[in-house]
Amino acid sequence: MRSVRLIPAALGLATALALTATACGPTETPAADKPAGGASSSAPAADPGDGGSDLTGDLADKLKKRGVDLDGWKNGEWKNWDRETWLREAEDFVNPVIEGLWDPARMQSAKSPEQTSATQAGASGSDPVPRPVQAQREKTPYHRNAAPVGKIFFDAPQGHMVCSGTIVKDPRRPGKSNMVWTAGHCVHAGKKGGWYRNITFVPAYNDLGKSPAALRNAKPHEVYPYGQYWADWAVTSGEWIKSGGTDQAWPYDYAVLHVKPQRGTKSLEETVGAALPVDFSAPAPARAGTIGAWGYPQAAPYNGVIMHKCLDRATRYTTAPATPVMYRIGCTMTAGSSGGGWFRVLPNGKTALVSNTSIGPAGRNGWLAGPQLGSGAKAAHEMVSKKFAR
Repeated sequence: MRSVRLIPAALGLATALALTATACGPTETPAADKPAGGASSSAPAADPGDGGSDLTGDLADKLKKRGVDLDGWKNGEWKNWDRETWLREAEDFVNPVIEGLWDPARMQSAKSPEQTSATQAGASGSDPVPRPVQAQREKTPYHRNAAPVGKIFFDAPQGHMVCSGTIVKDPRRPGKSNMVWTAGHCVHAGKKGGWYRNITFVPAYNDLGKSPAALRNAKPHEVYPYGQYWADWAVTSGEWIKSGGTDQAWPYDYAVLHVKPQRGTKSLEETVGAALPVDFSAPAPARAGTIGAWGYPQAAPYNGVIMHKCLDRATRYTTAPATPVMYRIGCTMTAGSSGGGWFRVLPNGKTALVSNTSIGPAGRNGWLAGPQLGSGAKAAHEMVSKKFAR
């Protein structure tokens, strides 16, 4: 009976998402926007910059203030992960574009972040473990069926890493958003370190759903049909910066990126033809109904190059006493899907992002949990929007 009740809502959600692509195909010139460096916490601090810095001008000065030479950084200084010099505070985010760094081979070699699953969950406030829901492959081409979804690549001390992300709307640039939603642990090491580096977003990665073997011989436009979009600004929660990776921080595991393509003049939303609104009303799990999670699971038994989705009713999950309740759904997606958007159909019939994949059970797969997006998440989103308002 449970699966029967899910069918109408699930079909509506999948259909709504598929209808978000309105632009021409992925042969269009990649999008662009003027960049800025910096970030802030979403128990947000004051905006540390004016939003108009240039990657080869003001950013170089900003790096120097932090003891970093721009040319040296691009030539490999970014590989220095010394904890004493690792930029970690909200305003410290810098992400200079390194042309040609993320080629198809480097992308395919990227691994999922280290285990992000909580080993134990607080008993109080958690519903019974949901029945596993088998993740389903998204239909191809992705740019016609799940256009807002893509992969996020970044470098960490562990090597080349990968997460998932979603294009979301910018209230101050209607129809021209350059904002991407993901998880905090996909951009910042939390308690263990600072901001990750060389962060780039690839919408509709592997658009035709090729196998890893076939992808090695794929043409660039098949790997990244809309190009690459480097993060030039990032915001995550103050709780994640302070305590990320601990049970107290998972309910705050979200982040917003502002991105700039390596080439092009149009916005990300204009080029891809898709961006989803974010619902910050944080309905209780019992009232959230059916939620769909999209992403690119990379850890076994998946290979990281195929987009998948799960649809299930939300239940309650807590990671520690006195922390906010998280959403939990049955889903067999694994690490790599981290940061991928969670969507629900609102009463007005529109699909909105309501969470992102954060954690799953340690040592196995079968469910995922994501934060409820309330006032802190809205403040993070607003901060990025205001930073680039024109």
